[in-house]
Amino acid sequence: MNFNKKITSFLLLSCFPFANNGFAQVSSFKDSLLGQVNTITTAVPFLLISPDARAGGMGDHGVATSPDANSIHWNPAKLAFVEKDIGFSVSYTPWLRELVNDINLAYLSGYKKLKGDQAIAMSLLYFSLGNIDFTNEFGDKTGQFNPNEFAIDAAYSRKLGEDLSGGIALRYIYSNLTGGALVQNAASHAGTSVAADLSAYYRKEMDISKKKALLTAGLNISNIGSKISYTETGVKDFIPANFRLGTDLKIDLDQYNSIAFGVDINKLLVPTPPVFMKNVRGGDSLDATSHKIIQAGKDPANISVAQALFSSWSDAPAGFQEELKEFIYSIGTEYWYDKQFAIRAGYFHEAATKGNRQFFTIGAGLKYNVFGLDFAYLIPTAQRNPLANTLRFTLTFDFDGLKNENKDDTKTE
Repeated sequence: MNFNKKITSFLLLSCFPFANNGFAQVSSFKDSLLGQVNTITTAVPFLLISPDARAGGMGDHGVATSPDANSIHWNPAKLAFVEKDIGFSVSYTPWLRELVNDINLAYLSGYKKLKGDQAIAMSLLYFSLGNIDFTNEFGDKTGQFNPNEFAIDAAYSRKLGEDLSGGIALRYIYSNLTGGALVQNAASHAGTSVAADLSAYYRKEMDISKKKALLTAGLNISNIGSKISYTETGVKDFIPANFRLGTDLKIDLDQYNSIAFGVDINKLLVPTPPVFMKNVRGGDSLDATSHKIIQAGKDPANISVAQALFSSWSDAPAGFQEELKEFIYSIGTEYWYDKQFAIRAGYFHEAATKGNRQFFTIGAGLKYNVFGLDFAYLIPTAQRNPLANTLRFTLTFDFDGLKNENKDDTKTE
């Protein structure tokens, strides 16, 4: 009996060094992956570009800010709390302006309040990639094409309580990047998809040091939709499903001055690319069916859109530490004087191994009875940015203000 105990103890103790060594090897392997660039890519990334100058001036902070005509992009649920009866906006964003002058992003959006604390909204996001010349193998020009993408949204929002609202948006996505040209000897076509956003918005009035304040929080899970394909080969790509959570605090300093601070946290809800095993020559190792052998991570081809919404929180090849690097942070502030003049600033941070988009933003806004004008300017800190040294703007219209102005003119007469 004692002999059996000794043998059992010996076997257990002898296993510990091997187990520790194996754990060390796994940890060392994962640590080595943390320094590697492993950017998550999707189709139609234009869906995540900040379309308006107000949020663009605050580092792309917008999920919990006060509602306006552009809320359908950031958080449709905000529209239930919008103060005006009807509003409309148009935005324009130059793209790669230092290199070309025909790539741009345009955005049209509007909303209408309904009875019973409800609101509806529609928007059009259009991305033009300029003119591209097609050539044959001899370099001869064979044609010209203007790649373009757009998304049409319809949204509905309603209050679920005194301080809470919910919203949903439906989206049709169209992406024509090839004009039907052959891609790797395969016929191509425009890609289409449909998607939905689910959102919530909470606000609470309070006092801070005897000053009126408004605390808000927002959540928007956007672009939950079908994969998209550009060829007949059957290969489909994820669209950029995204989790956005944020909060904002506005404080009225006095009758004329107010200031707000806020932060957004974003994470793509699509698979992280796996790490493939390499052969002795540095190329990808293949299995018996000529498929790449995955060393760490999961094969995105075997993951559905519904599965990705959950598995994307824990599928990074380097584990939890890499998963944390997939969070994107937007910090913004907005100062208003007399509700007519605004100054904005913000910072956007993305990990170096996940895209390395890091930049400061500044912006300004003017608001009159009928219309408002917002500007935004981006200052990159980590790498060249498509919006570097460009000024983008948004023009907003307040139809309530137009009605009031007409009434005043009538009284004057």
